Amino acid sequence: MYMKNFLLSCLLLIVATSQTVFGQIMEPVHFSSSMKELSDSEAEIIFSATIDPGWHVYSTDIGDEGPIRATFNAVKMEGVKTVGSLRATTKPVEKYDEMFGMPLRFFEGKVTFKQKVKFTKPQYVIDCYLEYGACNDQNCLPPTQVAFSKKGVQSLPQPLQKEGSSEAPDTTLNPQTSDLNPQPSTLNPQPSQTWTPVIEELKTFEEKAADTSLWAVFLWSLLGGLIAVVTPCVWPVIPMTVSFFLKRNKSRSKAIREALTYGASIIVIYVAVGLAVTLISGPSALNALSTNAWFNVFLALLLVVFAASFFGAFELTLPASWTTKMDQKSESTTGLLSIFFMAFTLVLVSFSCTGPIIGFLLVALSTQESIVAPTIGMLGFAIGLAVPFALFALFPSLLKSAPKSGGWMNQVKVVLGFVELAFALKFFSVADLAYGWHLLDREVFVSLWIVIFALLGIYLLGWLKFPHDDDDRRTSVPRFILALASLSFAVYMVPGLWGAPLKAISAFAPPMYTQDFNLYGGSVEAKFRDYDEGMAFARQAGKPVMVDFTGFGCVNCRKMEAAVWTDPQVQDLLNKEYVLISLYVDDKTPLAEPITVTENGQQRILRTVGDKWSYLQRTKVGANTQPCYVLLTADGKPLEGLRSYDEDIEKYVKFLRSGLENYRKTKKALP
Repeated sequence: MYMKNFLLSCLLLIVATSQTVFGQIMEPVHFSSSMKELSDSEAEIIFSATIDPGWHVYSTDIGDEGPIRATFNAVKMEGVKTVGSLRATTKPVEKYDEMFGMPLRFFEGKVTFKQKVKFTKPQYVIDCYLEYGACNDQNCLPPTQVAFSKKGVQSLPQPLQKEGSSEAPDTTLNPQTSDLNPQPSTLNPQPSQTWTPVIEELKTFEEKAADTSLWAVFLWSLLGGLIAVVTPCVWPVIPMTVSFFLKRNKSRSKAIREALTYGASIIVIYVAVGLAVTLISGPSALNALSTNAWFNVFLALLLVVFAASFFGAFELTLPASWTTKMDQKSESTTGLLSIFFMAFTLVLVSFSCTGPIIGFLLVALSTQESIVAPTIGMLGFAIGLAVPFALFALFPSLLKSAPKSGGWMNQVKVVLGFVELAFALKFFSVADLAYGWHLLDREVFVSLWIVIFALLGIYLLGWLKFPHDDDDRRTSVPRFILALASLSFAVYMVPGLWGAPLKAISAFAPPMYTQDFNLYGGSVEAKFRDYDEGMAFARQAGKPVMVDFTGFGCVNCRKMEAAVWTDPQVQDLLNKEYVLISLYVDDKTPLAEPITVTENGQQRILRTVGDKWSYLQRTKVGANTQPCYVLLTADGKPLEGLRSYDEDIEKYVKFLRSGLENYRKTKKALP
């Protein structure tokens, strides 16, 4: 009954917290746009906003090294040109920001931005948008756009006639022939038969692939919690906590019960964090974050900071007042609430060690397709962290055999620092691929990973030291085994510099096509990256099509390409029997002309190639996650059900052969 009441109380606490904190949609800034004519030849485009309390919008003149500044962006300006730059008519707040190391200017409450324009022809077309950034003390919004468009006819002042001339200026304009009256580019949801939605037809195919990814999330998170136990901030707390509970109660059974409650409280706290991430993000936000280039750059920098902390450059700590208040609460309260505050104190005190691990965990899970992944991940981490407290409370004699605190715990932190550094490169690679910077192509990425894991092996052998390491240069057997594994892993990656597949890191390394020098053949390369071109070729060749909806930042896409597409049977089918079209939904290449579409009753503007393919995936096959594989005829009809991430090669071959068989049946049925 005691444990039942406790769990019920924790559940009510989580529900109450979620309703209080996460029940609102994050729309703190409310913009409107308009145009005001100043004269016959000039006008102002006005963007006005009201800002919720606690939030602020950054100004136009804060430089490129700080947060997202307000900018005016022209998509199409015909018969009109901008005069000067975007300016704010509201007085900004000026404040030095320690995080960015620079003075910032921002607006609170209300702000109005104006862009002056001058008409150069009687008939004009304006298509533009304001992009801005907004933050409060805890959160920031991604770059947000406010669109404005207008077309019309303006009565311009008549030019002065030359003296002696009787010819009046020709001000007539034929709307039928003039190029000053362009229509906005509109994409019909069905511009051709190949774009016709096939969502209902796909439902007729059965797909019974089991999704075990959440189990993998739980197990990896559990491992992260167990690793956190042996960090210098957590390990010394175990004997002190268990001893406290045993001394606090003369009855050992009661002490054990309270210690188990203490462990359960730790689980509740961390699960609440995972639940918060889940409720705030939601499915669309998580999918957007996974492909947002600048968000991935931020994550890469965050992991570098965490790695530097593990190496001993500085200590990540929360304000001492927080832990003091929690400690006072635990002493002033009694019963379940007292134990809960003690657990909260442990969470705060251990932040300098667990914070980087939790940060990396949430960073990795933000790119998962499942919206419950953060909650499952934090549950696994919390269980891994809480289990030792429960075990030592049940069996206090184990404390005598447990290793004492010492330099070995610092070595654990340094090892984690190398791992954080390696994964930082993965997240930077996402942005590099999305924007085509080519700063971190496959050979550069592999080279850096070779260096990182070689240095890790050297450190474990005692040949590399950090300032907070002790002087003991002896290498223990476990350290020697780990060093051997790390150095072997570095050697394993060396052939990757010449194009070896490196299946073990395929989920993290950039795609093979970014490799400049490749001695290995037999790979599967998409014949087309444009849907319409690929479908046209399939009609000419008389072949079925496999459309691969993928992304530069899609981890599971790289896994499938390395683990499944390298199979000889799969290679043979994709290269010989199908026309493979790979569509990258996070391709940031601007379209030649923005496209206006209507989706779910609302108009949207597709500005990049990735926007176009993402729209195609949503409207044609009713999916928005990657990888997504769909088999089609050359006229866009489905041949099999959708297939997503599943490394079962036998099932993938069956999927491809089934589509090929259905295609042949379709051809025979034709008159």
